[in-house]
Amino acid sequence: MPELPEVETIKTAICNSIGNCSINNLIVNNYRLRVAVPEDICSKVCGAKIINYRRIAKYILIDLDNGFSIIWHMGMSGKIKIFDETPKVFEKHDHIVLETDNGCVVYNDARRFGLFTCLKTSELKKHKFFRSLGPEPLSKDCSAEYLYAKLQEKKVPIKVALLDQEVIVGIGNIYASESLFCAGISPLRSANSLSFEETKKLLIEIRKVLQKAIKAGGSTLRDYQKPDGSLGYFQNMHCVYNKIGQKCPHCICDITKTGGIHKIIQAGRSSFYCPVKQK
Repeated sequence: MPELPEVETIKTAICNSIGNCSINNLIVNNYRLRVAVPEDICSKVCGAKIINYRRIAKYILIDLDNGFSIIWHMGMSGKIKIFDETPKVFEKHDHIVLETDNGCVVYNDARRFGLFTCLKTSELKKHKFFRSLGPEPLSKDCSAEYLYAKLQEKKVPIKVALLDQEVIVGIGNIYASESLFCAGISPLRSANSLSFEETKKLLIEIRKVLQKAIKAGGSTLRDYQKPDGSLGYFQNMHCVYNKIGQKCPHCICDITKTGGIHKIIQAGRSSFYCPVKQK
């Protein structure tokens, strides 16, 4: 599933491509996504002008001048394709086609776990998608004091806590593993065992990892690619994720004895870590 850096990359690509344009038409080839596309969505978005692009957690929000906002979620395998003109022939799984006076945006999703809907902009914060979300890790609202207080309430492993969207949003599985490695914290530690100083260091590393990943265009694993068809390259900078049995960066241990990078399953998700460097 695209995580915060990938979604930020997609949002920025759409913004840079079509900008604050008018929506001329919306073609819905398949209304049956994870959440059904509203049958009246065309009447709410067609003819409106885009005035702003935002990202909340893993959602892309496109604000319109008529008081509505498009909400877009990529799901597990969703991807965006951008064209100067509407394709004459659609590919399999091209579910949503947004036609504007500055180009065409196509949403393709083989698994249909994504979401495309719209809500009144003024009601977004109260909607079930957003009302329980924690702060953005790159925002001022996510302070070390806040994160420490939230983690003190959690007895689950710290890796699991970082995936809890009510604690902190958008980090996802890849960047949780990478951030914990950079902070030298084992994913096996209970969240409430972290000291304030450890929490402060972890938040610093979370921000560094996310910022590097955004700059690199995200991590290309399985289905993700950037809207221009190219691949993100942060996966080439991963320290531990998906590197089971290998040496971690600057490793000085004997991996014949340590086994190198370990993989465990936590809350149904894979965690990768160095048992020597992460305590």
